[in-house]
Amino acid sequence: MSYYISLLIFAAVAYLLVADNSIATAFDYVLKLISIDFEKKKWWFLNNPRNPVVKYLIWRRSIKLAQELMNEHNEYKNK
Repeated sequence: MSYYISLLIFAAVAYLLVADNSIATAFDYVLKLISIDFEKKKWWFLNNPRNPVVKYLIWRRSIKLAQELMNEHNEYKNK
């Protein structure tokens, strides 16, 4: 039964999209808005410093940079 209801809803939306150009444009804008919102949330999740994995990656990158700077400093000092 729910299969027929979802098919009916899909058919009604498809008819409206084909019949009226402004509805198709609005539908396109809504899909772009949803896509941009998803990308924004994904970026925030992958770059949020409260995320423990991101925190570890930042820490590891900082330690690596500090070691490189210490090595450069020691080489300059020994010249």
